[in-house]
Amino acid sequence: MNKQEKVQFVLDTLEELYPETPIPLDHKDPYTLLIAVLMSAQSTDARVNIITPLLFKKADNPYDMIKLSVEEIREIIKPVGLSPMKSKGIYGLSHILINKHNGEVPANFKDLEALPAVGHKTASVVMSQAFNIPAFAVDTHIHRLMYRWGLTNGKNVEQTEKDAKRLFPEHTWNKLHLQIIYYGREYSPARGWDLEKDIITKTIGRKTVIDEYLKKHTKK
Repeated sequence: MNKQEKVQFVLDTLEELYPETPIPLDHKDPYTLLIAVLMSAQSTDARVNIITPLLFKKADNPYDMIKLSVEEIREIIKPVGLSPMKSKGIYGLSHILINKHNGEVPANFKDLEALPAVGHKTASVVMSQAFNIPAFAVDTHIHRLMYRWGLTNGKNVEQTEKDAKRLFPEHTWNKLHLQIIYYGREYSPARGWDLEKDIITKTIGRKTVIDEYLKKHTKK
């Protein structure tokens, strides 16, 4: 298969497996999504979804959030990890949203990435999922799979994002980003990976990745 055929195979397979792509983080508007995505850094969506209702019960908008102290926010979100940085970020960005953006989450990368604790990946998720603006947020699942599939040589997520945007049509990005994450979790995880179940890697995977897998799993 050439690269374009590989891309089409990925798109077709993922569309068949995941015709619907619900957003994994529970939220009700751009603000609660932004907070949930920020909290998900180096944590799991499942854990974040347990903690966000506790936080949002006290404050689900920037005006209520700044009534809490950084310490109060930290106490609530402690189970998701990195709570000192995340609580300061949540408190700080809530102030900025009120002072600079009339309490609304801005729908552009520049203003989003200027917010404390909001990096490019978080901004990309908010742009695509809250505002339906084409973006391709690359997390560890996407980075791993794009390499396994031979679609990037990216040594970092920035390069992987560039390659993904170059290879896949823009209208597919928002849905595809979620489809790849679901596929990575179910069929192509970092640990406990079973190549037999991973139809995409088995069909189009990078030869060196497959050879290494077979070497490791072939009984002597």
